[in-house]
Amino acid sequence: MLTLDRLNAATQAEFTALLDGTYEHSPWIAERAWAQRPFASLPALKRALVQVVRAAGREAQLALVRAHPELAGKAMVSQTLTAESTNEQGKAGLTDCTPEEFARIQQLNADYSARFGWPFILAVRGPRGSGLTRQQIIDTFSRRLAGHPDFELAECLRHIHRIAEIRLADKFGDEPRLGQRVWDWAEELAAHSDPGFKEQGQLTVTYLTEAHQTCARRLQGWMKEGGFDEVSIDAVGNVVGVYHGSDPAAPRLLTGSHFDTVRNGGKYDGRLGILVPMAVVQDLHRAGRRPKHGIELVAFAEEEGQRYKATFLGSGALTGDFDPAWLDQVDADGISMRAAMQAAGLPATMAAIGALRRDASQYLGFVEVHIEQGPVLNALDLPLGVVTSINGGVRYLGEVIGMASHAGTTPMGSRRDAAAAVAELILYVERRAAAVPDAVGTVGLLQVPAGSINVVPGRCAFSLDLRATTDPVRDALAADVRAELARICDRRGLSFTLEQTMIAAAAPSAPAWQQRWEAAVQALGLPVHRMPSGAGHDAMKLHEVMPQAMLFLRGGNSGISHNPLETITAHDTELCVRAFQHLYEHL
Repeated sequence: MLTLDRLNAATQAEFTALLDGTYEHSPWIAERAWAQRPFASLPALKRALVQVVRAAGREAQLALVRAHPELAGKAMVSQTLTAESTNEQGKAGLTDCTPEEFARIQQLNADYSARFGWPFILAVRGPRGSGLTRQQIIDTFSRRLAGHPDFELAECLRHIHRIAEIRLADKFGDEPRLGQRVWDWAEELAAHSDPGFKEQGQLTVTYLTEAHQTCARRLQGWMKEGGFDEVSIDAVGNVVGVYHGSDPAAPRLLTGSHFDTVRNGGKYDGRLGILVPMAVVQDLHRAGRRPKHGIELVAFAEEEGQRYKATFLGSGALTGDFDPAWLDQVDADGISMRAAMQAAGLPATMAAIGALRRDASQYLGFVEVHIEQGPVLNALDLPLGVVTSINGGVRYLGEVIGMASHAGTTPMGSRRDAAAAVAELILYVERRAAAVPDAVGTVGLLQVPAGSINVVPGRCAFSLDLRATTDPVRDALAADVRAELARICDRRGLSFTLEQTMIAAAAPSAPAWQQRWEAAVQALGLPVHRMPSGAGHDAMKLHEVMPQAMLFLRGGNSGISHNPLETITAHDTELCVRAFQHLYEHL
């Protein structure tokens, strides 16, 4: 097996020869990376190779892409593939295609080449490394055929780096054992889904449904098997595992995330933050090791607000922020939260729920790992990012009221078009949010009630979602948007309503804890990338009572989340587990 010591001591020619085949027919990548020796870790080597490609320019990148064979193409048929490509296409079953599958792939190859001018690149050994199915390959091929050329070139390069990562792992005998364990747990947990979604192959797990309770029991079982000393399901359905430290008097590290999902969601949102610390504890238990400080892992039962209007219910119970009125809320089927709790064997009393409030003095702080849910790390070819702050946000539901009138007979200068006013506001939100670093503004709901193709819209309902890294920046953004809405309506002779439906404070990372994550990333040989989180997380609730900090893991497919295309790799997840280990063991 290849070792870093051997690679670091090699001449340029030896170095290039040792890495032969890592990038298809492209020895220039290794040749240029040689100057960056010595490499402290395999991730550092991978990063150096990625940087060479990023700096090479478009023509060299296109040449790299074109150096790759088509999937199930002429080179496979004629058996002229490289040994590495032969292995990969064989593991994905492309050498065993049915005539129909082979014809479909050939047509996709032709369509893709005609559209983009280069071969379709896909890491067919997949996110775990064990191989995609032929149907998964065909589905991905079909989806990406509709992409923009610039994005698709970048996606091809990302898959080339993934292929190189797997080939390097083979050369070094480096199996992402912990990452694969997390990946396998996530797959098994995703087998459970609510009725109406499971039948369609969609993942949906909402608060206290049968699928939700099954997930809780599976997590409880894995925690017990993994060596947690205490495991229980609490009064709101959180699964709580405690691994005692060597010093019983020392405060614990608190960690966790949620296991409920949005409708037709992904496998890793929330759940990653449960499974990663589970893998850390299981590894410690197997080695018979106990750091000084214990660790308490909470798999929060609810964060998404899908069944009831009670977001952060699980983490809120730990901070004493559980609204008694929530118990009387009913879901779409008329089932109250109280009844759902009782049916799940929970006490459904405020006395039991109130007892879940944690004494912050017994904890060092709260840390959470989470899939990024965005494209930043993916675009930067970085597996990990350190969160600086969870953005504060405010939401509104609004309506502009004008006058519905005949589309043919109402002169342009006489119209009181409600939809045109909201369209103008949308463009202002886009400009105003873009003018501030890391601020975002979205109009996600837009409706013309009882609209008609030949009627000037008299009403237009809309939503506003405004977020920023600090509360003052969020509030300034909101004030400007409200003022602009008033100006637009005044100028157009319209009226409006605007109701604030949610406000959440920003949650800056505690500096000392952010630095611990940064040290963990650096220890892996990776550069530290600092970034805010635009999404809400359970860490926002724990921030109210103790210091918190988060680590992001890169998501594939352009970082998409809340979507079945949400994906991670076992190698990235291995780094995430190792980073968590470093933080925990260096407290």
